[in-house]
Amino acid sequence: DIAVRKVVVDFPMVFYSRLEQTSKPVVMWLKGLGIDDSQVADMITKFPQLIGCRLEENLKPTVRWLKEVGLDDSQVEKMITKFPKLLSCSLEEVLKPKVQWFKELGMDDSQV
Repeated sequence: DIAVRKVVVDFPMVFYSRLEQTSKPVVMWLKGLGIDDSQVADMITKFPQLIGCRLEENLKPTVRWLKEVGLDDSQVEKMITKFPKLLSCSLEEVLKPKVQWFKELGMDDSQV
């Protein structure tokens, strides 16, 4: 399968991540957000490193922050399914400063 080859080639460390401790919990959490199997598969194909991300340290805080910024569940789902790499961005070094910069440019909360 082409998608499987892409994941393995792009992220060979997939073989080092523990299935039960890392990969499966990430997939189950994504499904819990309302993301279906085919969307999860697409997300992993786009960004294989996703299944190696730490749930408590990266994924959950990022989604929680996106909601705090004012996005609803469907907007968060749409964002992360289109751009799953967003979930690996540092909140403190990338996401928060970017939103602050947008506000400094004169955008209000509804525009950010």
